[in-house]
Amino acid sequence: MCLAVPAKIYKIEGRFAWVDIMGNRRRISIGVTPEVKVGDFVLLHAGYAISKLDMEEALATLKLWEEINGVTTGV
Repeated sequence: MCLAVPAKIYKIEGRFAWVDIMGNRRRISIGVTPEVKVGDFVLLHAGYAISKLDMEEALATLKLWEEINGVTTGV
């Protein structure tokens, strides 16, 4: 089983992007999802964007994370 979390892209630099993951920011690879753009949500696993998510799905998933962890994601 793998765990992946939604992340929102705020900057793209070639094959890498900077994302916000529940208030944390980091650089990730978008090598397998080159179609993504700034503002898109992606499903992030082990530092790689593995698929693009629509906003409704991403926000619903982030809400579940908030409920599980008792924290606000800030999205």
